[in-house]
Amino acid sequence: MLKIYCKNTGTSKEFQEGVTLADVLPHFDFDRPYDILCAKVNYVAQGLKYKAYNSRDVEFLDYRSYTGRSAYCRSLCFLLSKAAHDVFPGSKIKMRRPISKGYFCELSKGSPVSASDIDLIRNRMREIVAADSAFKRMEVRTDDAIALFRKLGYEDKVKLLETSGQTYIRYHTLEGSPDYYYDALVPSSGYLKVWDLSPYEDGMLLRVPDRHAPEQLTPFEPQPKTFEVFRENLKWNAIMNLDNVGDVNHACEKGRAGELIQVAEALQEKKVVQIAEDIEKRHRSGDLRLVLITGPSSSGKTTVTKKLSIQLMACGLRPLSVSTDDYFVNRVDTPLLPDGSYDFDNFDTVDHAAMQADLERLLSGEEVKVPEYNFVTGIREYKGKTLKLEPGSVLLVEGIHALNPALTDRIPDACKFKIFINTIVSISLDDHNCIPTSDNRLLRRIVRDYNMGSFTARETIRNWPNVRRSEVKWIYPFQETADVLFNSAYLVEFAVMRLHAERVLAMVPRDCPEYSEANRLLKFLSYFTPVSDRQIPPTSLLREFVGGSSFKY
Repeated sequence: MLKIYCKNTGTSKEFQEGVTLADVLPHFDFDRPYDILCAKVNYVAQGLKYKAYNSRDVEFLDYRSYTGRSAYCRSLCFLLSKAAHDVFPGSKIKMRRPISKGYFCELSKGSPVSASDIDLIRNRMREIVAADSAFKRMEVRTDDAIALFRKLGYEDKVKLLETSGQTYIRYHTLEGSPDYYYDALVPSSGYLKVWDLSPYEDGMLLRVPDRHAPEQLTPFEPQPKTFEVFRENLKWNAIMNLDNVGDVNHACEKGRAGELIQVAEALQEKKVVQIAEDIEKRHRSGDLRLVLITGPSSSGKTTVTKKLSIQLMACGLRPLSVSTDDYFVNRVDTPLLPDGSYDFDNFDTVDHAAMQADLERLLSGEEVKVPEYNFVTGIREYKGKTLKLEPGSVLLVEGIHALNPALTDRIPDACKFKIFINTIVSISLDDHNCIPTSDNRLLRRIVRDYNMGSFTARETIRNWPNVRRSEVKWIYPFQETADVLFNSAYLVEFAVMRLHAERVLAMVPRDCPEYSEANRLLKFLSYFTPVSDRQIPPTSLLREFVGGSSFKY
């Protein structure tokens, strides 16, 4: 016998060894407004078919949790790929990336994808859901899995598994069709009640439930500018014959890591130069004096601002910089979160009235005393720093609220150039496994916080949900209003970050809630062939996070 302690009820019960979580669940009575999809067992995500052979702590999860949502969406991707192959044998489907509140997918079948094609796939998906077919888990030697997927023509999975360094792996089957997913799935297709499949650009959009109201779809959100940036990166990946992590790993193992780093740096620098030239052109021919730069946490705003300043000088302009952080209200006046902690990402954390007044005075030609925020004392201080826009000057305003219209609503749009920086990952683990959109930013923040002595990985992980909620509310709504979207993601970023992040994540204790995310990230990083940062130049954006930058922060 063993004991299962259920965190949902705070009680323990005894069961026979080998009991599954699905069998355990009915014995604990707690409020379940939505289906239980998976669980955390000793803080590690597991499917409901997990068998316990020793006493365990178990927390059952529904779609409202990140872990439950991930399991549901992975299962949806399997459902879509299975249905597409059933309807169009020999076709190839790629789950490209989350966008517009869904997942953008490409289907290669020898002819363009039509609305009627999508109808056929959608109908087949509904048939599989109605059949409530089981997702069966298989554990085999990695070599045997590689042979199986090679026989099926899944070279993307072959490349990934060949470089995974694992002796055994688990894959799943659905109605006899095998596929590989790197984490837990829901028990059966009948759990997948809410979804839709619709045309999107030259592919399809797999729509998913709303995280706050899982009984309904997430509202569609057009993101044409974001999609265009993603497409641009896909083009460069194709030129370099890189489509997924297995391709990148093989390239690194063949000694091409330095080349990939150099190309990534060149592409980013080229983009900065183009932005600087656009600003210079508009400045010379019109009223442009104000450049607003924003992006979510750890997107690289500070480094991009510094690089842009250099390129603007190369264009003959005189850039001046100011940060919205310097206009923070005094800490005692900072808005609070429901738990009583400071909400540093709230728009009202910035004294936007004072900042806009100073911007207006600067744009009118006045010399203005600007503050510097003391993050130790939590007080906005004036130490004699002044700014004045001379002829040929442009003012760069950097910060998470820079694109919020309320910050500069009294300043004419003709004066502004808006830049949104994001990390748009353009590769996948394999054709059916997207990389979570915020993972590179979270890893950047974990490594930087640790290197700066600010926070441990455990503390950064604990605060990340608050950061993400604030981004959704205060930053991302203005992404598509930007004149330019800048992608700060690197093809080899995870390979470089692996060597920095693994040792920091390994410090997270196994007996705390944050271990769940640390364990997930460690597992995710294990798919990447590690690459030393020795070939990363000192001016690289990545140096803002791993250290060794020639810029001062």
